[in-house]
Amino acid sequence: MRKWIASALLLAVPGGAAAAAPSVQEVLLRAKPAVALVVSEVTAEITVACPGGGTQQVTPPPLRETGTGWFISPSGWVITNGHVVSPAHQPKQDIARELLEGAVRQVCGDVNDRVFGAAVARAKVKVAPSISVILGNGMRLPATVVKYSPPVAGESMSGRDLALLKLEASDMPTLTLGDSSSTKAGDKLYILGFPGVVLSHELLNASAKAEASVTNGAISGFKQDITNQPVIQTDAPAAWGNSGGPAVGSSGEVLGVLTFVPLESGNQRTLVQGFNFVIPSVAVREFLKGTDVKLDEMSRFNAAWHAGLEDFFAGSYGRAEKHFAEANRLLPDLTDVRRMMAEAKNPPPRSFPWMQFATAVVVVAIAVAGVLLVMRWRRNRYRIRPSEVMRLIEASPEAPPIILDVRDGATYAKSPFKIQDARHIAPEELQTGIGTLDVDTNRTVVAYCS
Repeated sequence: MRKWIASALLLAVPGGAAAAAPSVQEVLLRAKPAVALVVSEVTAEITVACPGGGTQQVTPPPLRETGTGWFISPSGWVITNGHVVSPAHQPKQDIARELLEGAVRQVCGDVNDRVFGAAVARAKVKVAPSISVILGNGMRLPATVVKYSPPVAGESMSGRDLALLKLEASDMPTLTLGDSSSTKAGDKLYILGFPGVVLSHELLNASAKAEASVTNGAISGFKQDITNQPVIQTDAPAAWGNSGGPAVGSSGEVLGVLTFVPLESGNQRTLVQGFNFVIPSVAVREFLKGTDVKLDEMSRFNAAWHAGLEDFFAGSYGRAEKHFAEANRLLPDLTDVRRMMAEAKNPPPRSFPWMQFATAVVVVAIAVAGVLLVMRWRRNRYRIRPSEVMRLIEASPEAPPIILDVRDGATYAKSPFKIQDARHIAPEELQTGIGTLDVDTNRTVVAYCS
């Protein structure tokens, strides 16, 4: 019983050894600020001279590739896919050719192939590639590629489709790199990123597009790519634009990086759901070797943000608001931080603590039952059974126990039951003690009272 009471008390104490792990909501809120939109662009300035016309300067719309990245270190280090930054990091000749031909058609109009070819040959093109990272508050920062591993079946058959970017930043929100070698089929997996279907949705405003989306699923299996390097298969939904995004486990640690997404025939950007692949975190750790990335570097934003979330979900809204304010000072106007600050200022009404109430009722009931048992024991500690009285008589026939019938006078007079050799005395006489009675104090005295 003591062990049971101790367990019940432990459940009733907040923050005890039986405190629950962070909820999925808290885990994902911790992770989202560290996820950013990666934009790879190629712009061009083209000088076109059409036959029979003057020279004209054209700036065509840039070729743009979007993907997802995440901060592995607070001093501005970002992980993404190699194929996300490839158009700007290593621009191909066909990109410049595509921009050039588009500019000639725009300037020269509908001409025959010979004239078109001559105009293309005389045109001059100046290509300007760039890579930038857009944070959750809309801030756009230029990025440089520090380390690059080309996509599988891309420029190199040995590529891992990873890129390490560097920004001029500090105290960025970060994600912790986990250990994918301990994962199993069926483990929960959450993919964070910026799917194109959200970025291009005409009914969403700009702030919604800057906030990372979350999809969930599980690990479906463990496969190898065409170079026999391991990849993790997951049924978590993903789309183009999610590439490079972190795949996190139930504790918020990064278990891998989303890579190639299957497409339907015709190379259309239509997702075939349920068959997506993730580069394991062990490969990411290997990729980071030889770089200046410090995986154990502390982030002041993380410290404030995580502390605020812990206090908020524990019901300490005042303390949570102070931590959220500090996180907002370090990196202003992140969507989730602003939302949580508003909720901390106007917390939801507390629901009745049914679990704590039920636990308290159980504890009180057990305590009351214990008191009643003790009282009953004290009241009956000298009570003996009739069989015990008979044993005492038989054991000492020469000095049997003295039996006192202490029923009140009216009950004794009406009762047909009389104990042989018993002496009747009133209950009030017994209260004065047997010392006042004319009995042998060396003999056992048994009182019959009912």
